[in-house]
Amino acid sequence: MVGEARDPESDVGPLDGLTVLDLSRVLVGPFCTMQLGDLGAEVIKVERPGQGDQTRTWVPPAFSKGDDEGKESAYYVSVNRNKRSIQLDLTTEAGRAVVRDLAREADVLVENFRVGKTEEWDLGYGDLVDENPGLVYCAISGYGEWGPDRDRPAYDIMMQARGGFMSFTGVEGGPPVRIGVALADVGAGMYATQAILAALLERELGDGRGQKIDVSLLDGQAAWTSYMATNYFASGEPPGRMGSKHPNIVPYRAFETADDYVVVACSSDRFWPPLCEAIDRPDLLADERFETNEGRVRNREELDRELEETFAALSTDEAVERLDEHDVPASRVRDVSEVFADPQIEARGMLAEAEHPTAGTVRFPGSPMHFSRTPTTVRRHPPALGEHTESVLREYGYGDRDIDELRSRGAISE
Repeated sequence: MVGEARDPESDVGPLDGLTVLDLSRVLVGPFCTMQLGDLGAEVIKVERPGQGDQTRTWVPPAFSKGDDEGKESAYYVSVNRNKRSIQLDLTTEAGRAVVRDLAREADVLVENFRVGKTEEWDLGYGDLVDENPGLVYCAISGYGEWGPDRDRPAYDIMMQARGGFMSFTGVEGGPPVRIGVALADVGAGMYATQAILAALLERELGDGRGQKIDVSLLDGQAAWTSYMATNYFASGEPPGRMGSKHPNIVPYRAFETADDYVVVACSSDRFWPPLCEAIDRPDLLADERFETNEGRVRNREELDRELEETFAALSTDEAVERLDEHDVPASRVRDVSEVFADPQIEARGMLAEAEHPTAGTVRFPGSPMHFSRTPTTVRRHPPALGEHTESVLREYGYGDRDIDELRSRGAISE
């Protein structure tokens, strides 16, 4: 069943009662704050008047009721549900003063400006902590707040290259390949969320004080090299491109079939006998070279040739059916349309939707975090630019005269 937007009062997430001030934009910060919103936090997204988050302009594709005026960028929709949007011009002192007012009562602040920018605006952690000692302040940047490259620009494809991922992604002998999703941004966004939750827990268990968190895209990529890095540390040989193959497990890769591909994951020796039975290759099972995973890794080229020939004679449906019957982990390679038509994905609520006031029905992947008592839900549609400016300001004590003054000073749009 497709998840639907629900009354904000009907479900209470585990972070209900917490307020997040979101000064971030594009992907890494909004992905982090969306997760906090999915968990029940009140997220106030601060955007530039008239322009908003850059991803609002990243079209096509876009959701729309049929006219350009009400369209919403699909990219923007992907990481901005469960938030309220206010327009504030942070280049004006009046706009920055509003942020300070909001920050006094916030539990969390997330920003991903270039290093030092919030300090220039007197919106750094040191500028806000005296009036809100419990504030958890998360700064996300390309390279972090110290080191020789702290001031350099950073984008996902650069981080995938500099962080090593493009050195071992792609086919052997082929050009470097970027992983299709912005892995550096999403990874750093996940680390930021994890760090924020840890800091909130420490605040509750400790003396009530918050702290500053520094997360960088490059650090995240270095951490995510994981076993590729330790393989290098153990062998002295940097891993190279292997296509879908695994450096430590054989067979664990995609094989071309008569009409497409099948992925086989023989992740332990117990799967080797049923794999050989499934493809009717008792000769491979009897071959001592392939009896253990270590032997299969050492004799990878010989085994790959045999398996490639066998799978090439089968259709993908036939290969998957045979492997499934023998309980060997396997799958066809599906595109996104097939993923979100999967009954398992549907059963888990991983296809969600919300009604947007101008763009109509917007659909997006749901939250993978499932709780027994405190559900994650789609409580709010991805907001239109500045949709909640006045309502949020009034909640923080701003009256009609104050709002008119902010407009006259250019802090919020007309």
